[in-house]
Amino acid sequence: MPEPTRRNPESQNVYLRLKTAFGDPTSRAARWREKKTRARGDDEASVPYGVGRDPKGLGDVMSGLSSELGWGSSLAKSDLLLAWTEIAGPETAEHSRPIGITDSVLTVQCDSTAWATQLRHMRVLIMTTIAQRFPEAGIESIRFEAPHAPSWKRGSRSIPGRGPRDTYG
Repeated sequence: MPEPTRRNPESQNVYLRLKTAFGDPTSRAARWREKKTRARGDDEASVPYGVGRDPKGLGDVMSGLSSELGWGSSLAKSDLLLAWTEIAGPETAEHSRPIGITDSVLTVQCDSTAWATQLRHMRVLIMTTIAQRFPEAGIESIRFEAPHAPSWKRGSRSIPGRGPRDTYG
């Protein structure tokens, strides 16, 4: 490539300088720009209507975020507790309410022992509905509790022995 000299007019000198800087594919600057463009992936990303550039709805973004962060099980459990009326039916839901989920066991508090017994008979139907509608909740069983006074004899945190009576002198 000819070097700019005094014999060339000024416009030719400018043209030759620009050609060496931008136009010559073998020049170092051109190779550096091409390498930088390939690393960024500008070929695909600069297309205005290319793949992956469509706007996404808020629901899609939130579901992607919840699955990415592992919130699916917790959200399914809270949805299950909120949808108790649809799961058990309106009349049954008036006399029972879900208390919580511990170790994949749903605990339901009932108004009376009769309602607790009735729900125990409906256990298979309720478990089937939960498994179909909320599979991510991971519910394995249901525990129906009748209203009762606090007992120190039974429960998940009881220990053998006389209990609090042995300190009543």
